[in-house]
Amino acid sequence: MFDTLTDKLGGILDKLKGRGVLSEDDVNVAMREIRIALLEADVALPVVKDFIEKVRVQALGQEVIKSITPGQMVAKIVHDALLETLGGVNDDLDLNAEPPVVVLMLGLQGSGKTTTTGKLAKYLKDKKRKKVLLASLDVYRPAAQEQLSLLAENINIDALPVIAGEKPIEITKRALKEAKLGGYDVLMLDTAGRNHIDEVMMQEASEIKKIANPKEALLVVDALTGQDAVNIAKDFEEKIGITGIILTRIDGDSRGGAALSVRFITGKPLKFFGVGEKLEDLEAFHPDRLAGRILGMGDVVSLVEQTIEKIDKDDAEKMAERMMKGQFNLEDMLSQIKQIKKMGDLKGILGMIPGIAKIKKQIDQANLDNSIVNRQEAIILSMTIKERKRPEIIKASRKKRIAAGSGTSVQDVNKLLKQYEQMAEMMKKMKKMGGLSSIMSGGGIPSLDALLPKGGLRGPNGGGFPPFGNFRP
Repeated sequence: MFDTLTDKLGGILDKLKGRGVLSEDDVNVAMREIRIALLEADVALPVVKDFIEKVRVQALGQEVIKSITPGQMVAKIVHDALLETLGGVNDDLDLNAEPPVVVLMLGLQGSGKTTTTGKLAKYLKDKKRKKVLLASLDVYRPAAQEQLSLLAENINIDALPVIAGEKPIEITKRALKEAKLGGYDVLMLDTAGRNHIDEVMMQEASEIKKIANPKEALLVVDALTGQDAVNIAKDFEEKIGITGIILTRIDGDSRGGAALSVRFITGKPLKFFGVGEKLEDLEAFHPDRLAGRILGMGDVVSLVEQTIEKIDKDDAEKMAERMMKGQFNLEDMLSQIKQIKKMGDLKGILGMIPGIAKIKKQIDQANLDNSIVNRQEAIILSMTIKERKRPEIIKASRKKRIAAGSGTSVQDVNKLLKQYEQMAEMMKKMKKMGGLSSIMSGGGIPSLDALLPKGGLRGPNGGGFPPFGNFRP
């Protein structure tokens, strides 16, 4: 996420931090480089101008000049300016109204609007404990209504039954009636999209909005469209009126122009990010956390939240007890691998760790992705229960069978066994070290180093990375 912008801003700020005294020329050169970096990231020109002016004025102020660490002060100024550009504070969904509260979903075809409707419904059901009814108003795109019904079924949420030939206005009225009679907390209306903005689309959406009187009118925009995302948001705000924006495919956006521009240009808050294809891959937008990620400071809060949400507490506690006794076998390692997979994309997890941006090149060279975790899981699953519990019996012939069964090589099997030995040795030392502190009363997720080739990645100071469990809320 925003890798290009992170790299460039990080490099610029690192140069400033390395200087004991900053001159006006130093600041001007840095501002010019930041300006270029933002423009190359496809950030809208008005946003760039405003951002640079804010930073320049403060960076040339007396507070920075007299500071013992002026470079650090400029980094803080850049962080605060990013935070302000992104909106400053988290703006959650406004559901403060008499139920059923209506949420209107708007957007063009291909933006991921229908899938995002399903993701948001799951979010409301799981995290807000709301009873949700979904209704598709898209009678134009083939199988659009069936798609939403299938999504609803997958997340165990009700969808308004489809009546052939019914028009969007009629569907809206029926949905409002059914939501009220059914005692639903939230009614989500998925409107039709188009390949481009046209008057027919806008007129229909406006009429639906008047009838439904939504508490939230959310525009779904593809982050990869860059400047187009900003223009689309402006048009919808001017012609229909929106209360917030959801950016999809943010995980594939290495530039970040849309995220940094839409809030400033439209004045409407970013509410959520789509960070993957799964229905749980929707993140509430937190400006402070995103600013930290963009500047390579990580996002430990989100990492902790994901760990608490997705890691099984009972399994973690059982494993903690075994670890405290110095007990660790390949069954335990398999359990840890499965826990990691629950947390999602491995690169996304790494991006939340402070300082990780400084060794991005090493990560890229290691080809670090979920295929590593999947390969390790396949190897262990190809072993017998006896082999998992007593890894020392795995010799040459068994390694060949395991490699064949998992579709890997004997070298891959040897590498995993070596990593296991390193982890087992670490567990034996745990009692002496006072135990592995963890969010879940100890353990559950191994050191990142154990997942990486050739002994793992080295941190900025030469050390490895700690276990995820060492991150405390």
